[in-house]
Amino acid sequence: MKILGQISKGLEELGAVELTRLGATSVVPVFRGVFFETDVAGAMRINYTSRLFDRFLLQLVSFPGHTSDQLYAKAVKFPWEDTFSVESTFAISSAVSGGGIRHSQWAALKLKDAIADHFRELCGKRPSVDRHDADVNLDLRIRDNKAEIRLDLSGGALHRRGYRKETVAAPIRETVAAAAVEMTEWTGGTPLVDPMCGSGTLLCEALMKYCSVPAGFLRQKWGFFRMEGFSQKLWQSVKAEADGAITALPPGLLSGSDISRAAVSAARTNLATLPGGGNVAITLGDWRNSPGITSSVILTNPPHGIRIFEDTAGSLLGEFGDFLKQRCAGTRAFIYIGDTALLKKVGLRSTWRKELMSGGLDGRLARYDLY
Repeated sequence: MKILGQISKGLEELGAVELTRLGATSVVPVFRGVFFETDVAGAMRINYTSRLFDRFLLQLVSFPGHTSDQLYAKAVKFPWEDTFSVESTFAISSAVSGGGIRHSQWAALKLKDAIADHFRELCGKRPSVDRHDADVNLDLRIRDNKAEIRLDLSGGALHRRGYRKETVAAPIRETVAAAAVEMTEWTGGTPLVDPMCGSGTLLCEALMKYCSVPAGFLRQKWGFFRMEGFSQKLWQSVKAEADGAITALPPGLLSGSDISRAAVSAARTNLATLPGGGNVAITLGDWRNSPGITSSVILTNPPHGIRIFEDTAGSLLGEFGDFLKQRCAGTRAFIYIGDTALLKKVGLRSTWRKELMSGGLDGRLARYDLY
């Protein structure tokens, strides 16, 4: 089966590497996505364990879509009962470009009407729409008059891991945090420290990577339950194999701190939901008062934008740059900032800067080698 994995801009190649590692074939990166092929078990495994992708979509049907009437006529004949029942709720996301249909909401409405009329003709009633927590999520894309309808195998955005029980203002998205951990190339040979840990998202993702905790470990609902060929027995086998690879986290390998009591409480609560989370040391404190960090990897997302005024953020980053230079010799430091202009405030020459988008933020992850 051919599947499209949706991923943030700039992460397409990294996502292709992850998919290949997870057993996908015919892997082809495209703009903000990666096409690949796999079987039913592979689709479940990739959804359950992928750390970088936003969601995975399985193509159900494609056809010419020059007009809304043509869209309706083709969609009303599709055997929707093979994918979900009239008792299920459904939702549609849509996007259109370069064709006769110019409004995505209108296209979604025509598809909704076609599905409703198909079921009404088949069994005398129609399924309900639920925009917030649907049983089935469909994705409609019309580009240059070609319509494609895909089933969301993920059952919602994959960045919602389930461990974020408490939060602080403007936390980093989980998939972005996972990508940042991946870009550091950290494998556990040295401790990893986050001196401005917030609610602990970077540390949660680092733990899940090191301990091989599946990214979907805490999720209960999956879109692939509606996939043709799905069986509960096969899913339990795939899940058991992935869960069986989970390893223990050694004490002292991951640690973090924050000046905010609320952030420290949130980080401890969130980490406690994951296997080994109790072995991550979270302390209340200010890195300014620290003797320094040595022989470690530093990975942090300093507060900025919504979390702190820009002028204050610039001052903070300047102080943190001095801290790195003066008290963190022998470390590799990685700073993620959603506002690239603020990286200049660090005052250190970066080894590299890599694009790392987060929502509407044109973010960068910068590496600093401290000798």
